[in-house]
Amino acid sequence: MILAMQQSLVVVVTAMGFLWLISLIRRDASVADLFWGSGFVLVAGTVFASHAAAQSIWRCWLIGSLTLIWGLRLSTHLIRRNWGHGEDRRYQAMRNHHGPRFWWVSLFTVFLLQGVLLWLVSMPIVATMTQASTRPLGVWDGLGSLVWSFGLFFEAVGDYQLDRFLKAPENAGRVMDRGLWRYTRHPNYFGDFCIWWGIYLIAVGGGVAWTIFSPLVMTFLLLKVSGVGLLEQTIVSRRPGYADYQARTSAFFPRRPR
Repeated sequence: MILAMQQSLVVVVTAMGFLWLISLIRRDASVADLFWGSGFVLVAGTVFASHAAAQSIWRCWLIGSLTLIWGLRLSTHLIRRNWGHGEDRRYQAMRNHHGPRFWWVSLFTVFLLQGVLLWLVSMPIVATMTQASTRPLGVWDGLGSLVWSFGLFFEAVGDYQLDRFLKAPENAGRVMDRGLWRYTRHPNYFGDFCIWWGIYLIAVGGGVAWTIFSPLVMTFLLLKVSGVGLLEQTIVSRRPGYADYQARTSAFFPRRPR
């Protein structure tokens, strides 16, 4: 397991270094975000090819397949959504703040930081694939797959609904409060939350419950750092109706509107 952890870290850091070089050429640090989902696919593929435990092969296939589906869907969606739109406003603000230093500061504050977080969050995948467990697929695996499926539904449908809403000219400046967005202000982030708790439950079935720090880290990121907390810092000033939407709609966990 230690060797797989080291190898996956080297792969992630190498990939992030390559993306950093691309960002310098394109003057666009947003490429780091586009890689987020695919990065987990890269880790899963690397570990599966080199260290998958024969005793746990069906669980390896299960957790690897779920990671593949989620990761490629997310990266494909982000590439389609962001292609041709320039650098994300978050990175533009960082670029303006650091000025000429941003080219090397971004290596540590954007690319390597995201790489380390990606590697930490991927531990249930790495540990499950390398754990020589004789436990057959069971209740934990079924429950994890169910939670994962629920999360993928919220994330994919939420993204699709928002994409269609934003493409309609009559919705310019309006707030998306339809479909899943009627029950939570961030169905895509809630879906991601379920994805990683589902992955963790499968890891529990494989005997690596100690990787619980992975979904906890992801939950913290979604709620306080790069997800809900960051997005809602400026959105009220950009969309006049958002304050009313906040008052009647749950920030994260779905519920009926007030």
